[in-house]
Amino acid sequence: MLHGGRIVARALKLEGVDHVFTLCGGHIQHIYDGCLDEGIRVVDVRHEQTAGHAADGYARVTGKPGVALVTAGPGLTDVVTAVANAKSAGVPMVCIGGAGPLVNRHMGSLQDMDHVELMRPITKWAATVTETRRLEEYVTTAFRHAMTGVPGPVYLEMPLDVLGNFSTDEQMVRATQYRTRAVPAPEKASLDEAAALLSKAERPMAIVGSQFRWSSDRDALYAFAEKNPMPIFLNGMARGALGPGDPCFFSRSRRFCLGKADVVLVFGTPFDFRLDYGRTGTWAEDAKVIQVDLDPTEIGRNRPVDVGMIADSGLALRALAEQVSNTTTGPWMEAVTQAEEKKLAAMRMEMELADSPPNPLRVCSEVAKYVDDNTVVVGDGGDFVASAAYTMPVRWPGVWMDPGPFGTLGVGPGYAMAAKLARPDAKVILMYGDGAFGLHAMEWEAMARQGIKVVAVIGNDAGWTQILRGQREMFGPERIPATTLAYTHYEKVAEACGARGFYVEKSEDLAAALEQAFACPEPAVVNVKIGQSDFRKGSISV
Repeated sequence: MLHGGRIVARALKLEGVDHVFTLCGGHIQHIYDGCLDEGIRVVDVRHEQTAGHAADGYARVTGKPGVALVTAGPGLTDVVTAVANAKSAGVPMVCIGGAGPLVNRHMGSLQDMDHVELMRPITKWAATVTETRRLEEYVTTAFRHAMTGVPGPVYLEMPLDVLGNFSTDEQMVRATQYRTRAVPAPEKASLDEAAALLSKAERPMAIVGSQFRWSSDRDALYAFAEKNPMPIFLNGMARGALGPGDPCFFSRSRRFCLGKADVVLVFGTPFDFRLDYGRTGTWAEDAKVIQVDLDPTEIGRNRPVDVGMIADSGLALRALAEQVSNTTTGPWMEAVTQAEEKKLAAMRMEMELADSPPNPLRVCSEVAKYVDDNTVVVGDGGDFVASAAYTMPVRWPGVWMDPGPFGTLGVGPGYAMAAKLARPDAKVILMYGDGAFGLHAMEWEAMARQGIKVVAVIGNDAGWTQILRGQREMFGPERIPATTLAYTHYEKVAEACGARGFYVEKSEDLAAALEQAFACPEPAVVNVKIGQSDFRKGSISV
Protein backbone atom coordinates (compact mmCIF):
# COMPACT_ATOMS: atom_id res chain seq x y z
CA MET A 1 0.00 0.00 0.00
CA LEU A 2 1.38 3.39 -1.03
CA HIS A 3 -0.06 6.77 -0.12
CA GLY A 4 -0.65 9.21 -2.95
CA GLY A 5 2.43 11.30 -2.27
CA ARG A 6 4.67 8.24 -2.62
CA ILE A 7 2.94 7.31 -5.87
CA VAL A 8 3.59 10.80 -7.27
CA ALA A 9 7.25 10.70 -6.19
CA ARG A 10 7.75 7.28 -7.75
CA ALA A 11 6.25 8.48 -11.03
CA LEU A 12 8.58 11.50 -10.99
CA LYS A 13 11.56 9.26 -10.32
CA LEU A 14 10.66 7.10 -13.32
CA GLU A 15 10.81 10.29 -15.41
CA GLY A 16 14.38 10.92 -14.24
CA VAL A 17 13.47 13.73 -11.84
CA ASP A 18 16.05 14.15 -9.07
CA HIS A 19 15.12 17.61 -7.76
CA VAL A 20 11.81 19.33 -7.08
CA PHE A 21 11.40 22.98 -6.14
CA THR A 22 8.88 24.16 -3.61
CA LEU A 23 7.67 26.42 -0.84
CA CYS A 24 6.02 24.32 1.82
CA GLY A 25 2.28 23.95 2.26
CA GLY A 26 0.09 21.49 4.11
CA HIS A 27 -1.71 20.40 0.95
CA ILE A 28 1.43 18.90 -0.63
CA GLN A 29 3.37 17.41 2.30
CA HIS A 30 2.58 13.85 1.27
CA ILE A 31 4.65 14.41 -1.89
CA TYR A 32 7.62 15.55 0.21
CA ASP A 33 7.37 12.33 2.20
CA GLY A 34 7.36 10.31 -0.99
CA CYS A 35 10.38 12.21 -2.33
CA LEU A 36 12.39 11.18 0.74
CA ASP A 37 11.66 7.53 -0.01
CA GLU A 38 12.51 7.91 -3.70
CA GLY A 39 15.75 9.86 -3.19
CA ILE A 40 14.46 13.07 -4.81
CA ARG A 41 15.94 16.22 -3.31
CA VAL A 42 13.34 18.70 -2.11
CA VAL A 43 14.75 22.22 -2.65
CA ASP A 44 12.86 24.91 -0.79
CA VAL A 45 12.69 28.57 -1.76
CA ARG A 46 11.23 31.73 -0.23
CA HIS A 47 8.60 32.51 -2.88
CA GLU A 48 6.63 30.18 -5.15
CA GLN A 49 7.55 32.25 -8.19
CA THR A 50 11.15 31.19 -7.62
CA ALA A 51 10.07 27.55 -7.40
CA GLY A 52 8.49 27.92 -10.82
CA HIS A 53 11.51 29.68 -12.29
CA ALA A 54 13.77 27.00 -10.83
CA ALA A 55 11.72 24.28 -12.54
CA ASP A 56 11.99 26.27 -15.77
CA GLY A 57 15.76 26.69 -15.31
CA TYR A 58 16.23 23.01 -14.50
CA ALA A 59 14.59 22.15 -17.82
CA ARG A 60 16.78 24.55 -19.76
CA VAL A 61 19.95 23.07 -18.30
CA THR A 62 19.04 19.36 -18.38
CA GLY A 63 16.74 19.12 -21.38
CA LYS A 64 13.99 17.41 -19.36
CA PRO A 65 11.01 18.97 -17.57
CA GLY A 66 11.57 20.59 -14.20
CA VAL A 67 9.04 20.16 -11.40
CA ALA A 68 7.57 22.78 -9.07
CA LEU A 69 5.37 21.86 -6.11
CA VAL A 70 3.10 24.60 -4.74
CA THR A 71 0.34 24.64 -2.20
CA ALA A 72 -3.24 25.73 -2.82
CA GLY A 73 -4.64 29.24 -3.23
CA PRO A 74 -1.92 31.88 -2.90
CA GLY A 75 0.74 29.23 -3.41
CA LEU A 76 -0.69 28.64 -6.85
CA THR A 77 -1.31 32.30 -7.66
CA ASP A 78 2.29 33.11 -6.70
CA VAL A 79 3.64 30.69 -9.32
CA VAL A 80 1.46 32.01 -12.16
CA THR A 81 4.13 34.42 -13.46
CA ALA A 82 6.75 31.68 -13.69
CA VAL A 83 4.40 29.33 -15.53
CA ALA A 84 3.38 32.07 -17.97
CA ASN A 85 7.06 32.82 -18.58
CA ALA A 86 7.76 29.16 -19.37
CA LYS A 87 4.81 29.05 -21.76
CA SER A 88 6.02 32.13 -23.62
CA ALA A 89 9.57 30.75 -23.86
CA GLY A 90 8.55 27.20 -24.82
CA VAL A 91 10.09 25.50 -21.78
CA PRO A 92 8.77 22.16 -20.46
CA MET A 93 7.87 22.10 -16.78
CA VAL A 94 5.37 20.30 -14.58
CA CYS A 95 3.70 22.37 -11.89
CA ILE A 96 1.90 20.29 -9.26
CA GLY A 97 -0.48 22.18 -7.01
CA GLY A 98 -2.26 21.17 -3.87
CA ALA A 99 -5.96 21.68 -3.18
CA GLY A 100 -8.44 21.10 -0.42
CA PRO A 101 -10.08 17.68 -0.16
CA LEU A 102 -12.39 16.75 -3.01
CA VAL A 103 -15.10 15.88 -0.51
CA ASN A 104 -15.08 19.50 0.69
CA ARG A 105 -14.98 21.15 -2.73
CA HIS A 106 -17.05 24.34 -2.94
CA MET A 107 -17.68 24.21 0.79
CA GLY A 108 -15.10 26.84 1.70
CA SER A 109 -12.06 24.76 2.69
CA LEU A 110 -8.77 26.54 3.33
CA GLN A 111 -7.36 28.26 0.21
CA ASP A 112 -10.13 26.85 -1.97
CA MET A 113 -10.32 28.19 -5.53
CA ASP A 114 -10.65 26.96 -9.11
CA HIS A 115 -6.96 26.42 -9.80
CA VAL A 116 -7.39 24.63 -13.13
CA GLU A 117 -9.39 27.42 -14.76
CA LEU A 118 -6.74 29.93 -13.68
CA MET A 119 -3.90 27.84 -15.14
CA ARG A 120 -5.52 26.67 -18.36
CA PRO A 121 -4.69 29.76 -20.48
CA ILE A 122 -0.98 29.69 -19.55
CA THR A 123 -0.30 25.96 -19.85
CA LYS A 124 -0.39 23.32 -22.54
CA TRP A 125 -2.64 21.18 -20.34
CA ALA A 126 -4.26 21.55 -16.92
CA ALA A 127 -6.25 18.94 -15.00
CA THR A 128 -7.36 17.68 -11.60
CA VAL A 129 -6.52 14.17 -10.40
CA THR A 130 -9.68 12.68 -8.91
CA GLU A 131 -8.51 9.21 -7.81
CA THR A 132 -5.40 8.04 -5.95
CA ARG A 133 -5.04 5.00 -8.20
CA ARG A 134 -4.71 7.31 -11.25
CA LEU A 135 -1.97 9.60 -9.89
CA GLU A 136 0.83 7.91 -11.84
CA GLU A 137 -1.24 7.94 -15.02
CA TYR A 138 -1.79 11.69 -14.69
CA VAL A 139 1.90 12.36 -14.03
CA THR A 140 2.93 10.48 -17.18
CA THR A 141 0.28 12.35 -19.15
CA ALA A 142 1.62 15.64 -17.84
CA PHE A 143 5.14 14.81 -19.00
CA ARG A 144 3.83 13.80 -22.41
CA HIS A 145 2.08 17.13 -22.85
CA ALA A 146 5.12 19.06 -21.61
CA MET A 147 7.55 17.44 -24.05
CA THR A 148 5.49 16.74 -27.17
CA GLY A 149 5.49 19.26 -30.02
CA VAL A 150 6.52 22.72 -28.86
CA PRO A 151 7.60 22.20 -25.22
CA GLY A 152 5.74 24.02 -22.48
CA PRO A 153 4.37 23.94 -18.93
CA VAL A 154 1.52 21.81 -17.60
CA TYR A 155 -0.44 21.98 -14.36
CA LEU A 156 -1.75 19.13 -12.22
CA GLU A 157 -4.04 19.78 -9.27
CA MET A 158 -3.83 17.09 -6.58
CA PRO A 159 -6.42 17.40 -3.81
CA LEU A 160 -5.38 16.60 -0.26
CA ASP A 161 -7.51 13.47 0.10
CA VAL A 162 -6.26 12.09 -3.23
CA LEU A 163 -2.67 12.45 -1.98
CA GLY A 164 -3.49 11.11 1.48
CA ASN A 165 -5.37 8.01 0.38
CA PHE A 166 -3.69 4.69 -0.45
CA SER A 167 -3.50 2.39 -3.43
CA THR A 168 -1.74 -0.83 -4.39
CA ASP A 169 0.20 -1.60 -7.55
CA GLU A 170 -2.66 -3.86 -8.65
CA GLN A 171 -5.18 -1.03 -8.32
CA MET A 172 -3.08 1.62 -10.04
CA VAL A 173 -3.38 2.64 -13.66
CA ARG A 174 0.19 2.07 -14.89
CA ALA A 175 1.22 3.79 -18.10
CA THR A 176 3.83 2.26 -20.40
CA GLN A 177 5.13 3.38 -23.80
CA TYR A 178 3.19 6.58 -23.33
CA ARG A 179 5.39 9.13 -25.08
CA THR A 180 6.96 9.22 -28.51
CA ARG A 181 10.27 10.97 -29.03
CA ALA A 182 9.57 11.41 -32.73
CA VAL A 183 9.64 14.94 -34.11
CA PRO A 184 8.59 16.20 -37.54
CA ALA A 185 11.18 16.31 -40.32
CA PRO A 186 10.81 18.68 -43.28
CA GLU A 187 8.66 17.27 -46.05
CA LYS A 188 10.28 16.96 -49.46
CA ALA A 189 8.42 19.69 -51.35
CA SER A 190 9.20 22.47 -48.88
CA LEU A 191 12.77 21.20 -48.48
CA ASP A 192 13.30 21.35 -52.24
CA GLU A 193 11.88 24.88 -52.40
CA ALA A 194 14.14 26.02 -49.56
CA ALA A 195 17.17 24.36 -51.12
CA ALA A 196 16.48 26.10 -54.45
CA LEU A 197 16.37 29.52 -52.77
CA LEU A 198 19.44 28.86 -50.65
CA SER A 199 21.54 27.55 -53.53
CA LYS A 200 21.09 30.82 -55.45
CA ALA A 201 21.43 33.18 -52.49
CA GLU A 202 24.20 35.78 -52.60
CA ARG A 203 23.47 37.36 -49.21
CA PRO A 204 21.91 34.66 -47.00
CA MET A 205 21.63 34.80 -43.23
CA ALA A 206 20.16 32.52 -40.56
CA ILE A 207 18.46 33.19 -37.22
CA VAL A 208 18.36 30.15 -34.94
CA GLY A 209 15.99 30.33 -32.00
CA SER A 210 14.96 28.53 -28.83
CA GLN A 211 13.37 25.47 -30.40
CA PHE A 212 16.82 24.35 -31.49
CA ARG A 213 17.64 23.80 -27.79
CA TRP A 214 15.25 20.83 -27.73
CA SER A 215 16.41 19.19 -30.96
CA SER A 216 18.15 15.83 -30.72
CA ASP A 217 20.47 16.83 -33.60
CA ARG A 218 22.29 19.85 -32.24
CA ASP A 219 25.42 19.12 -34.27
CA ALA A 220 23.41 19.91 -37.39
CA LEU A 221 24.12 23.63 -37.12
CA TYR A 222 27.85 23.08 -37.53
CA ALA A 223 27.25 20.82 -40.53
CA PHE A 224 24.97 23.42 -42.08
CA ALA A 225 27.39 26.29 -41.49
CA GLU A 226 30.30 24.33 -42.97
CA LYS A 227 28.39 23.62 -46.21
CA ASN A 228 26.67 27.01 -46.36
CA PRO A 229 28.82 29.70 -44.75
CA MET A 230 26.69 32.71 -43.84
CA PRO A 231 26.10 35.04 -40.89
CA ILE A 232 24.25 33.07 -38.19
CA PHE A 233 22.56 34.79 -35.26
CA LEU A 234 21.51 32.86 -32.17
CA ASN A 235 18.35 33.80 -30.35
CA GLY A 236 16.97 32.79 -26.93
CA MET A 237 17.97 29.32 -25.75
CA ALA A 238 20.01 28.71 -28.92
CA ARG A 239 22.73 31.03 -27.58
CA GLY A 240 25.93 29.03 -27.31
CA ALA A 241 25.09 26.69 -30.20
CA LEU A 242 28.06 28.17 -32.09
CA GLY A 243 31.23 29.08 -30.29
CA PRO A 244 32.31 32.73 -30.12
CA GLY A 245 35.24 32.01 -32.45
CA ASP A 246 33.21 30.32 -35.17
CA PRO A 247 33.51 32.22 -38.49
CA CYS A 248 29.72 32.09 -38.98
CA PHE A 249 28.84 33.36 -35.51
CA PHE A 250 27.72 36.99 -35.43
CA SER A 251 25.96 38.89 -32.66
CA ARG A 252 26.25 42.63 -33.27
CA SER A 253 25.27 43.11 -36.91
CA ARG A 254 21.84 41.51 -37.16
CA ARG A 255 20.04 44.71 -38.16
CA PHE A 256 22.69 45.34 -40.82
CA CYS A 257 22.13 41.84 -42.21
CA LEU A 258 18.34 41.99 -42.11
CA GLY A 259 18.43 45.20 -44.12
CA LYS A 260 20.53 43.69 -46.91
CA ALA A 261 19.97 39.90 -46.96
CA ASP A 262 18.35 38.32 -50.02
CA VAL A 263 17.46 35.05 -48.21
CA VAL A 264 16.68 34.82 -44.48
CA LEU A 265 16.34 31.43 -42.79
CA VAL A 266 14.47 31.50 -39.46
CA PHE A 267 14.62 28.40 -37.29
CA GLY A 268 12.36 27.96 -34.27
CA THR A 269 11.72 31.57 -33.31
CA PRO A 270 8.70 33.78 -34.03
CA PHE A 271 8.50 37.06 -35.90
CA ASP A 272 7.96 38.97 -32.68
CA PHE A 273 9.35 42.23 -31.26
CA ARG A 274 12.86 40.79 -31.22
CA LEU A 275 12.78 40.59 -35.02
CA ASP A 276 10.70 43.76 -35.42
CA TYR A 277 7.75 41.57 -36.46
CA GLY A 278 9.42 40.92 -39.82
CA ARG A 279 8.57 44.41 -41.03
CA THR A 280 9.98 46.09 -44.12
CA GLY A 281 12.35 48.81 -43.04
CA THR A 282 14.22 46.54 -40.69
CA TRP A 283 13.99 43.67 -43.19
CA ALA A 284 15.04 44.09 -46.81
CA GLU A 285 11.95 44.60 -48.96
CA ASP A 286 12.84 41.87 -51.47
CA ALA A 287 14.18 39.30 -48.97
CA LYS A 288 13.02 35.71 -49.45
CA VAL A 289 12.13 34.07 -46.14
CA ILE A 290 12.37 30.39 -45.17
CA GLN A 291 10.67 29.72 -41.82
CA VAL A 292 11.01 26.49 -39.84
CA ASP A 293 8.84 25.93 -36.76
CA LEU A 294 7.29 23.10 -34.76
CA ASP A 295 4.08 25.10 -34.47
CA PRO A 296 2.22 25.38 -37.79
CA THR A 297 0.33 28.44 -36.55
CA GLU A 298 3.61 30.38 -36.32
CA ILE A 299 4.38 29.95 -40.01
CA GLY A 300 3.69 33.28 -41.71
CA ARG A 301 2.54 35.09 -38.56
CA ASN A 302 3.22 38.84 -38.91
CA ARG A 303 4.86 38.58 -42.35
CA PRO A 304 4.63 36.49 -45.53
CA VAL A 305 7.09 33.64 -45.96
CA ASP A 306 8.26 32.07 -49.18
CA VAL A 307 8.82 28.61 -47.72
CA GLY A 308 7.30 27.29 -44.51
CA MET A 309 8.45 24.05 -42.90
CA ILE A 310 6.72 22.40 -39.96
CA ALA A 311 9.79 20.66 -38.62
CA ASP A 312 12.36 20.24 -35.89
CA SER A 313 15.06 22.87 -36.37
CA GLY A 314 17.94 20.40 -36.09
CA LEU A 315 16.42 18.02 -38.64
CA ALA A 316 15.77 20.88 -41.03
CA LEU A 317 19.34 22.16 -40.72
CA ARG A 318 20.70 18.65 -41.31
CA ALA A 319 18.51 18.12 -44.36
CA LEU A 320 19.57 21.43 -45.89
CA ALA A 321 23.23 20.68 -45.18
CA GLU A 322 22.91 17.38 -47.04
CA GLN A 323 21.11 18.92 -50.00
CA VAL A 324 22.77 22.33 -50.53
CA SER A 325 26.31 23.63 -50.60
CA ASN A 326 26.55 27.36 -51.28
CA THR A 327 30.10 28.60 -50.81
CA THR A 328 29.80 31.70 -53.02
CA THR A 329 29.08 34.08 -50.15
CA GLY A 330 32.62 35.34 -49.50
CA PRO A 331 32.04 39.03 -50.36
CA TRP A 332 28.88 39.07 -48.26
CA MET A 333 30.63 37.49 -45.28
CA GLU A 334 33.40 40.07 -45.58
CA ALA A 335 30.90 42.95 -45.58
CA VAL A 336 29.09 41.61 -42.50
CA THR A 337 32.39 41.00 -40.72
CA GLN A 338 33.32 44.63 -41.28
CA ALA A 339 29.97 45.75 -39.84
CA GLU A 340 30.48 43.44 -36.88
CA GLU A 341 33.99 44.71 -36.26
CA LYS A 342 32.82 48.32 -36.38
CA LYS A 343 30.29 47.61 -33.62
CA LEU A 344 32.85 45.65 -31.63
CA ALA A 345 35.42 48.45 -31.87
CA ALA A 346 32.95 50.91 -30.36
CA MET A 347 32.19 48.45 -27.56
CA ARG A 348 35.86 47.69 -26.96
CA MET A 349 36.54 51.34 -26.16
CA GLU A 350 34.09 51.17 -23.25
CA MET A 351 35.26 47.72 -22.18
CA GLU A 352 38.76 49.07 -21.67
CA LEU A 353 37.87 52.35 -19.96
CA ALA A 354 39.29 52.69 -16.43
CA ASP A 355 36.80 55.35 -15.33
CA SER A 356 35.15 55.11 -11.93
CA PRO A 357 32.50 54.06 -11.39
CA PRO A 358 33.09 51.49 -14.16
CA ASN A 359 30.71 51.51 -17.11
CA PRO A 360 28.49 48.45 -17.78
CA LEU A 361 30.59 47.06 -20.62
CA ARG A 362 33.76 47.24 -18.53
CA VAL A 363 32.04 45.26 -15.76
CA CYS A 364 30.71 42.68 -18.20
CA SER A 365 34.11 42.26 -19.87
CA GLU A 366 35.73 41.56 -16.49
CA VAL A 367 33.09 38.96 -15.62
CA ALA A 368 33.49 37.41 -19.09
CA LYS A 369 37.02 36.35 -18.13
CA TYR A 370 35.45 33.76 -15.81
CA VAL A 371 33.25 32.22 -18.51
CA ASP A 372 34.51 28.90 -19.84
CA ASP A 373 32.83 26.02 -21.66
CA ASN A 374 31.35 24.72 -18.41
CA THR A 375 29.68 27.95 -17.32
CA VAL A 376 26.01 28.79 -16.98
CA VAL A 377 25.25 32.51 -17.25
CA VAL A 378 21.87 33.77 -16.07
CA GLY A 379 20.55 37.20 -17.02
CA ASP A 380 17.98 38.80 -14.73
CA GLY A 381 17.32 42.44 -15.51
CA GLY A 382 16.96 44.93 -18.32
CA ASP A 383 19.64 47.31 -19.47
CA PHE A 384 22.66 45.79 -17.70
CA VAL A 385 21.68 42.26 -18.74
CA ALA A 386 21.25 43.35 -22.36
CA SER A 387 24.85 44.57 -22.26
CA ALA A 388 25.93 41.26 -20.74
CA ALA A 389 24.24 39.34 -23.54
CA TYR A 390 26.69 40.90 -26.02
CA THR A 391 29.79 40.17 -23.97
CA MET A 392 29.40 36.76 -22.30
CA PRO A 393 31.20 34.20 -24.52
CA VAL A 394 28.89 31.26 -23.74
CA ARG A 395 29.10 28.11 -25.83
CA TRP A 396 27.48 24.72 -25.37
CA PRO A 397 27.66 22.73 -23.11
CA GLY A 398 27.61 26.07 -21.27
CA VAL A 399 24.22 27.73 -21.16
CA TRP A 400 22.89 31.28 -21.37
CA MET A 401 19.53 31.71 -19.62
CA ASP A 402 17.28 34.75 -19.72
CA PRO A 403 13.50 34.89 -19.32
CA GLY A 404 12.77 35.04 -23.04
CA PRO A 405 10.03 37.00 -24.79
CA PHE A 406 7.87 37.41 -21.66
CA GLY A 407 10.58 39.64 -20.20
CA THR A 408 10.02 38.52 -16.61
CA LEU A 409 12.20 40.02 -13.90
CA GLY A 410 13.04 37.89 -10.88
CA VAL A 411 14.00 34.74 -12.79
CA GLY A 412 17.62 34.89 -11.64
CA PRO A 413 17.74 33.09 -8.27
CA GLY A 414 15.53 30.23 -9.44
CA TYR A 415 17.42 29.72 -12.70
CA ALA A 416 20.78 29.92 -10.94
CA MET A 417 19.84 27.54 -8.12
CA ALA A 418 18.51 24.98 -10.57
CA ALA A 419 21.57 25.26 -12.79
CA LYS A 420 23.98 24.63 -9.94
CA LEU A 421 21.98 21.70 -8.60
CA ALA A 422 21.58 20.11 -12.03
CA ARG A 423 25.25 20.64 -12.91
CA PRO A 424 27.21 20.89 -9.65
CA ASP A 425 30.55 20.94 -11.48
CA ALA A 426 29.56 24.00 -13.53
CA LYS A 427 30.30 27.61 -12.71
CA VAL A 428 27.06 29.58 -12.36
CA ILE A 429 27.11 33.35 -12.87
CA LEU A 430 24.04 35.52 -12.31
CA MET A 431 24.10 38.93 -14.01
CA TYR A 432 21.62 41.15 -12.19
CA GLY A 433 20.07 44.52 -12.69
CA ASP A 434 19.69 46.34 -9.38
CA GLY A 435 15.95 46.48 -9.91
CA ALA A 436 15.68 42.75 -10.53
CA PHE A 437 17.68 41.93 -7.40
CA GLY A 438 14.94 43.43 -5.26
CA LEU A 439 12.23 41.06 -6.47
CA HIS A 440 13.54 37.90 -4.79
CA ALA A 441 16.51 38.96 -2.67
CA MET A 442 15.57 36.56 0.14
CA GLU A 443 16.41 33.61 -2.08
CA TRP A 444 20.04 34.22 -1.08
CA GLU A 445 19.06 32.81 2.30
CA ALA A 446 17.78 29.68 0.56
CA MET A 447 21.02 29.39 -1.41
CA ALA A 448 23.27 29.92 1.61
CA ARG A 449 21.32 27.55 3.84
CA GLN A 450 21.27 24.76 1.24
CA GLY A 451 24.87 25.20 0.08
CA ILE A 452 24.15 26.31 -3.48
CA LYS A 453 27.17 28.20 -4.80
CA VAL A 454 26.26 30.98 -7.23
CA VAL A 455 28.15 34.19 -7.99
CA ALA A 456 25.97 37.20 -8.78
CA VAL A 457 27.12 40.52 -10.20
CA ILE A 458 24.76 43.48 -9.80
CA GLY A 459 25.05 46.37 -12.23
CA ASN A 460 23.85 49.06 -9.82
CA ASP A 461 22.86 52.25 -11.65
CA ALA A 462 20.13 53.24 -9.18
CA GLY A 463 17.31 52.96 -11.66
CA TRP A 464 15.10 50.88 -13.90
CA THR A 465 17.27 52.16 -16.71
CA GLN A 466 15.74 50.32 -19.64
CA ILE A 467 12.51 52.20 -18.92
CA LEU A 468 14.05 55.32 -17.40
CA ARG A 469 16.09 56.20 -20.49
CA GLY A 470 13.10 56.38 -22.82
CA GLN A 471 10.91 57.99 -20.16
CA ARG A 472 13.42 60.81 -19.69
CA GLU A 473 13.68 61.37 -23.44
CA MET A 474 9.91 61.48 -23.93
CA PHE A 475 8.79 63.43 -20.87
CA GLY A 476 11.87 65.27 -19.60
CA PRO A 477 14.21 64.81 -16.62
CA GLU A 478 11.71 66.25 -14.13
CA ARG A 479 8.95 63.80 -15.08
CA ILE A 480 10.38 60.38 -14.28
CA PRO A 481 8.31 58.86 -11.46
CA ALA A 482 8.67 55.20 -10.47
CA THR A 483 11.90 54.57 -12.39
CA THR A 484 14.64 55.80 -10.05
CA LEU A 485 16.21 53.85 -7.19
CA ALA A 486 18.99 54.49 -4.66
CA TYR A 487 22.58 53.21 -4.76
CA THR A 488 21.65 50.60 -2.17
CA HIS A 489 24.18 48.25 -0.54
CA TYR A 490 22.49 45.09 -1.74
CA GLU A 491 25.57 43.04 -0.88
CA LYS A 492 24.72 43.59 2.79
CA VAL A 493 21.35 41.93 2.21
CA ALA A 494 23.22 38.90 0.88
CA GLU A 495 25.55 38.95 3.89
CA ALA A 496 22.60 39.05 6.29
CA CYS A 497 21.26 35.95 4.52
CA GLY A 498 24.51 34.01 5.04
CA ALA A 499 26.12 34.69 1.66
CA ARG A 500 29.29 36.71 0.94
CA GLY A 501 28.98 40.30 -0.20
CA PHE A 502 31.35 42.64 -2.02
CA TYR A 503 30.89 46.30 -2.99
CA VAL A 504 32.76 47.95 -5.86
CA GLU A 505 32.68 51.52 -7.10
CA LYS A 506 36.18 51.85 -8.60
CA SER A 507 37.38 50.07 -11.73
CA GLU A 508 40.66 49.10 -10.09
CA ASP A 509 38.83 47.19 -7.34
CA LEU A 510 36.65 45.10 -9.63
CA ALA A 511 39.06 42.28 -10.48
CA ALA A 512 39.93 41.57 -6.84
CA ALA A 513 36.29 41.48 -5.78
CA LEU A 514 35.39 39.04 -8.55
CA GLU A 515 38.35 36.82 -7.69
CA GLN A 516 37.29 36.60 -4.05
CA ALA A 517 33.66 35.98 -4.97
CA PHE A 518 34.50 33.04 -7.20
CA ALA A 519 37.06 31.64 -4.75
CA CYS A 520 34.91 31.62 -1.61
CA PRO A 521 32.77 28.53 -0.85
CA GLU A 522 29.61 30.49 -0.10
CA PRO A 523 27.21 31.98 -2.66
CA ALA A 524 28.40 35.53 -3.33
CA VAL A 525 27.02 38.87 -4.50
CA VAL A 526 29.28 41.52 -6.08
CA ASN A 527 27.41 44.82 -6.05
CA VAL A 528 29.01 47.17 -8.58
CA LYS A 529 28.08 50.83 -8.80
CA ILE A 530 28.17 51.46 -12.54
CA GLY A 531 28.53 54.64 -14.55
CA GLN A 532 26.60 55.83 -17.56
CA SER A 533 26.97 54.41 -21.05
CA ASP A 534 25.50 55.25 -24.45
CA PHE A 535 25.82 51.64 -25.62
CA ARG A 536 22.11 50.96 -25.12
CA LYS A 537 20.87 54.41 -26.13
CA GLY A 538 17.66 54.19 -28.12
CA SER A 539 17.03 50.58 -27.15
CA ILE A 540 13.45 49.84 -26.23
CA SER A 541 11.29 46.83 -27.07
CA VAL A 542 7.50 46.75 -26.95
